[in-house]
Amino acid sequence: MGFSDSDAPRATTIGRYGVWTAALHASDSARATEVVEAAAELEELGYGALWLGTSGVEDAARLIDATATITVATGILSIWRYEAEDTAARWSALETAHPGRFLLGLGVSHAKLAEKYERPYAAMNNYLDALDAAGVPADRRVLAALGPRMLGLARDRAAGAHPYLVTPEHTAQAREKLGKGPLLAPEFTVVLEADPDRARAAARQMLALYLQLPNYTDSWLRLGFTEDDFASGGSDRLVDTLIGWGDEQRVRERIDAFLDAGADHVAVQALATDGDRGAPPREDWRRLAAALEL
Repeated sequence: MGFSDSDAPRATTIGRYGVWTAALHASDSARATEVVEAAAELEELGYGALWLGTSGVEDAARLIDATATITVATGILSIWRYEAEDTAARWSALETAHPGRFLLGLGVSHAKLAEKYERPYAAMNNYLDALDAAGVPADRRVLAALGPRMLGLARDRAAGAHPYLVTPEHTAQAREKLGKGPLLAPEFTVVLEADPDRARAAARQMLALYLQLPNYTDSWLRLGFTEDDFASGGSDRLVDTLIGWGDEQRVRERIDAFLDAGADHVAVQALATDGDRGAPPREDWRRLAAALEL
């Protein structure tokens, strides 16, 4: 099941490039003004979608209120943290206030991060059943799908898939599994830094958590990496494959490789090499917008 002709957002309306960030949560009152200004600037820069990392519907609502046209998506809402009925009620309220501007991204998180984690595939099916019953259309949600079974669920019960920390090879495999219609919008992390040591140091700091999560390491093993690649913060081969670093031209080439492999849209996460890692990387977003010719 893909997007219907009458419903938004479609792949064509969210464009080829978006921003994925965990820095635009407005719960920090000290940064509330900066968050609103940054969201508005992303829209002005021409990005098609704003993917708000590890978030709930209420987080997306704040950014939709602060902008006029950009699609805002949860990337990703954990089904263990938010009850389906509450998610559906918040979705309905946001849809009424801002029709077509919100895309509900859902994921099963990880056993180490979710207290009640069990039978994730069945749990996602049950969650989707509850959303169906509450009137949330299948073509207004995407799944954080990595493996074949969850990709199949994204094809059959959602608008498509939003995989995180993947490669163009994974994108090609996902497109084959999804078929031609569904949305495929992988996340891809980049570092606008040409020095290999600085770029890889930033990448390893970011990857440290994910190297502890079997959902990701299992995905990377399926892509041909080995356990040796996971040692000591990640091999250069792993880091250089999962994270796109370099100057603007090289980074754009890495981003566009996902489109060439079958993605409709790439949600680009800009990783800072210094400064306040929790602050919106606005200068990097500007540089990327210029490189991507938005």
